[in-house]
Amino acid sequence: MSDDGFHVHGPHDHELEHAAQGGHESGGMVAQIAVITAIIATVGALFSYMGGNTQATAGLLKNDAAIKKTEASNQWNYYQSKSTKQSLSEFARDLAPEDKKHIYIAKIERYDKEKADIKLVAEKLEAESTSFNAASEEQMHQHHRWAQATTVLQISIALAAIALLTRKKWLEYGMFGLAGAGLVVGALAALHI
Repeated sequence: MSDDGFHVHGPHDHELEHAAQGGHESGGMVAQIAVITAIIATVGALFSYMGGNTQATAGLLKNDAAIKKTEASNQWNYYQSKSTKQSLSEFARDLAPEDKKHIYIAKIERYDKEKADIKLVAEKLEAESTSFNAASEEQMHQHHRWAQATTVLQISIALAAIALLTRKKWLEYGMFGLAGAGLVVGALAALHI
């Protein structure tokens, strides 16, 4: 360390430096915890990334669902306008003289066919919206798993720092237990469970 700068470090950093210089009789514990903490932090960073990725994907899927729902609504409005035109044509047919009814009958048949086509498109768009919503929900569930795994690993890292400061073996065991639990929850997230 140079004398020309200002250096601040926490207790965890101090313990690591002290252990590296051979200043502790329990250097094995310190070195072990330091290595495990680095591994846990790395895995935690990966889990955090995966959690953010699944959350972003869920948001995009939810947006796609909303777009498809709007498109379906537009199609249903179009269907309704054709229905209204068909009703008006039926009304006009009923009021028209016999020699003009064929004009309105052709329009009514055309509106029937157009409505059937529009209905198919609207139903397809609604199905796509439902599918996007389901995929979004699945991604959010997976996001929550990644977030839980990351949180458990962060608590494990905090326990590691406390174990270093207090030299309590049971805290070290707690750190290992929580790290294991975090890895299990991360595996559940990776498996979409």
